[in-house]
Amino acid sequence: MEEFKIQTAVCFGADALNCLKSLTATRIFIVTDPFMVESKMVDRITEQLKEKEYRIFSNVVPDPPLELVVEGVKEVMAYKPDTLIALGGGSAIDEAKAIMHFSKQIGDLPDMEFIAVPTTSGTGSEVTSFAVITDKGKGVKYPLVDKSLLPDIAVLDPGLVKSLPPSIVADTGMDVLTHALEAYVSTKANAFTDALAEKAAVTVLKYLVKSYESPVDMEAREQMHYASCMAGLAFDMTSLGVNHAIAHNIGGKFGVAHGRTNAILLPYVIAYNAQIQDYNPKEYKTAAKKYAAIASLYGVGGVNVRSAVKNLIHQIQKMQKLMKMPVSFKECGLKPDEFHKAEDQIADGALADGCIATNPRVVTKKDILDILKQAL
Repeated sequence: MEEFKIQTAVCFGADALNCLKSLTATRIFIVTDPFMVESKMVDRITEQLKEKEYRIFSNVVPDPPLELVVEGVKEVMAYKPDTLIALGGGSAIDEAKAIMHFSKQIGDLPDMEFIAVPTTSGTGSEVTSFAVITDKGKGVKYPLVDKSLLPDIAVLDPGLVKSLPPSIVADTGMDVLTHALEAYVSTKANAFTDALAEKAAVTVLKYLVKSYESPVDMEAREQMHYASCMAGLAFDMTSLGVNHAIAHNIGGKFGVAHGRTNAILLPYVIAYNAQIQDYNPKEYKTAAKKYAAIASLYGVGGVNVRSAVKNLIHQIQKMQKLMKMPVSFKECGLKPDEFHKAEDQIADGALADGCIATNPRVVTKKDILDILKQAL
């Protein structure tokens, strides 16, 4: 028996933030980053909280380290809020998740309602039971996976992503596409997650470049925001694959933006999972058929499964070029000799990553080293 369950209530649309007015909370702890405070974006939250007491914790940085999580836990335990609101991109929401999780474990706290308000369209963290925390000293990213990390409410307000710079739109958007495709071919995929993953993937293919090229195209920005959430709902139930397993370890070692890392790896991972080296295989793998289905849904299918998969790969590479994204780790500024020195450690880390268990193809260390060689 399988189960499909969505725990998080999703409020979306142009007036989505209005849902915060109905909170019964009296003490609210807001986790966000310094830019949200400096730009007064956080005011869009606090103006919904009139006559309520709140405290803002803005000590959030990209790839949140353990030290800041500990700092946040101490503040939550001292303040004892009944609601925690995370405002920001994946880093803010991940740090908030970790702070909430450990605060409940360590402190004598009431049950806190957890609300996530994303300001980027990429991680889907507002509807997932995942969070990633970094040990800066070891250069390792640790994924936390626990159903208690799921927000009670996700608030998707397109106005919060209107001012995203193009480079962030590109990086986070390609992260959404990777989430959707990895969820779609996961060994845990089912009919319901497939529906979410298909819709998310096709939406990205249709709207990401438009969102990159024009910040005033609110339809594109809005659709990307929803695609991110749908992909998050899908992969929360299916997990991911080798793409993310490798990306977690490259990000922890070299600090390349997560979405950018995923984008560089994605064409090679699709080809690897699809196993379409032969021109006329007797039978196509399930992953290949699924990639081909996405290509067909978007309108770039081919005369057979193999050509459709190739067309999907070419479409992704075309998008990368249109958005002026690096297509190799060399273009990200990584030196080949330093990259080669770290390859074994990256491969070993990827094999130990929880995401790899649901990859559609059983992965070996040699396979990972081959993908890294192509992506360098």
